[in-house]
Amino acid sequence: MTDQIVNWIAGTFGEWLSPEIIVAVISMLPILELRGGFIAAALLGVNFWVALPICVLFNILPIPFILWLLEPIFKWFKKHSKVLGNLARKLEEKAQSKADKVQKYEFWGMVLFVGIPLPGTGAWTGALIASVLNMPRKKASLAILIGIVLATIIMCTVTYGIPALVSLIGA
Repeated sequence: MTDQIVNWIAGTFGEWLSPEIIVAVISMLPILELRGGFIAAALLGVNFWVALPICVLFNILPIPFILWLLEPIFKWFKKHSKVLGNLARKLEEKAQSKADKVQKYEFWGMVLFVGIPLPGTGAWTGALIASVLNMPRKKASLAILIGIVLATIIMCTVTYGIPALVSLIGA
């Protein structure tokens, strides 16, 4: 599914945006995040050493905003808008439904939740859960950062390492 989204974005915006900008945007999007960024980079032929800092930096970029601003924004939504208040409640419920995985193992639970590339996990959801659980921001930030490092290692191996190894063996 990620490759279909990447192909759609590249096909739609490829005339106006460089592959590197497309990778940066995908790396910032919820759900796709760093995982999608690396897949996009590999599919678009972006050099690994260019893709690595782009994916990591642009995946990290939204996290402080989520950790520090999400709670007051959600409160404002609930107070001033029925539609936005309902959206905030649904996002909180989604985070709460995944929170038990993080609460059970606390810091390392957050690291693994962010770092293991499974559907519905990642830095965005991890930051959302940390915010909903009122996890100390420094602790959450460090756990999310370590999780991003873990996700980076896994995704670099899958998107660049294994294909390079296969081409070496096949050559």
